[in-house]
Amino acid sequence: ARTLQATRAVSDTLQEYIPTLQNGFRPKSKFEPAVALRQLFERLGATYIKLGQFVASSPTLFPAEYVTEFQKCLDQTEKLDWDTKIRPILEKELGGSAALTRLFSSIDSKPLASASIAQVHKAVLRETGETVVLKIQKPGIDELLKADLGFLKISSEILEFVQPDWERTSLKDIGGDIQRSMLEELDFQKEAQNLEEFRQFLQDQQLTSVATAPRVFPAYTTKKVLCMEFLDGVSLLDTDAMSDILAKTSSNSNNIAPSLESTIVTALNVWTTSVQTMPWFHADVHAGNLLLLKNDGRVGFLDFGIVGRVSPKTFNAVQELSLALTVGDYTAMAEALANMGATSDEVNIPKFASDLEQVMGKLMSVQPDVLLDTTQDMASMSVDVEGEEITNLMLDVVAVTENNGLRLPREFGLLVKQSLYFDRYLKILAPGLDVMNDDRVGLSSSKENDMIVNEQAGSLSSNNNNNNDVVIDV
Repeated sequence: ARTLQATRAVSDTLQEYIPTLQNGFRPKSKFEPAVALRQLFERLGATYIKLGQFVASSPTLFPAEYVTEFQKCLDQTEKLDWDTKIRPILEKELGGSAALTRLFSSIDSKPLASASIAQVHKAVLRETGETVVLKIQKPGIDELLKADLGFLKISSEILEFVQPDWERTSLKDIGGDIQRSMLEELDFQKEAQNLEEFRQFLQDQQLTSVATAPRVFPAYTTKKVLCMEFLDGVSLLDTDAMSDILAKTSSNSNNIAPSLESTIVTALNVWTTSVQTMPWFHADVHAGNLLLLKNDGRVGFLDFGIVGRVSPKTFNAVQELSLALTVGDYTAMAEALANMGATSDEVNIPKFASDLEQVMGKLMSVQPDVLLDTTQDMASMSVDVEGEEITNLMLDVVAVTENNGLRLPREFGLLVKQSLYFDRYLKILAPGLDVMNDDRVGLSSSKENDMIVNEQAGSLSSNNNNNNDVVIDV
């Protein structure tokens, strides 16, 4: 069946580019390798859609034209029938039809969302009456991904063997990285663990009054089912809805009313603190995964299936880079990136610094132009606006480093891409904010003891005894 599906996918893709009599012996579309590969991946299904997303999020590993094109590789698939496809998985994982009746007073058969790996449904717990979200793995997806990933890993090893020059691109390592990343996404208990660790981080840093993440219900969670709290909120790009929520929540409090500016500063500072203090960071903070909650005005972080881990070498270099960013020292920035990247040649630091200054000037000149789609159950943004522009900025940074003889680790690309997301949010919600000099933004070693977020102003302060503070500036 898989061979038949692959054959059909290849055939359908080729037909787009083969001249036909009907078209006057002209192809339907001009052949572009990146476009054709993206179309093929979408037709091949879950594994290759995830692989395309990996390419899109790894500008330090793949050519620019492929990274840009694969931004369009949408993880939105046809909704599967509840009764015949999804409910049987839920019954098998939670103990049968009677168990579902006992555990849930209702389950909405209409999904909130459907992606390549899972489908999401709202439900109500019978015991407590709480509204929850059920993320249910699609049938047969685990076997499919494992088979496809095994093939991809073996293929990368064979290619390196028959073409030794490709070994310099670490093709085998990339294949292994892809396999580990995707298999982690298959295990919903791992995502549940990430959620619980992030919630514990918020509690430890005394941030629960300003930020949250969905609470996990372990009794109803397995490797293929994730049961979590339903967070009702709006996207951080929906400024009108945000203003209404902030006005209503502040009227119920004697505190100073929070603003759009203080809200995004709080979100940025919470994420920044997690990068500094946790062994991993949320690596997908696009607008659909950050919400302003309707009931209390807190920032909600969603979807912890994709996380990044920073090695000690990269983390130390990020510290150096962040400190250089705060004072606009491009030479120090170049030195920090040189310390982080892999290179066999000596880097010309003055030239590198000059190139970085041009890229940073381009970043500062970017103006927001966002299209928000609120017609669906969950808000979404046009890829042509936010995603493409952020990717292009990231590709500029990568191009500059590669032109200066450096190859940066993938985790740095993930880290910077999240920072660029926040840069966009700041331009929309806090256009007058001086990020470099506003005391509310970021961390510095001169601040007071313990993490304290001021709910009224969204300020964040810290004093760690080890003096290993990091400023992740945008």
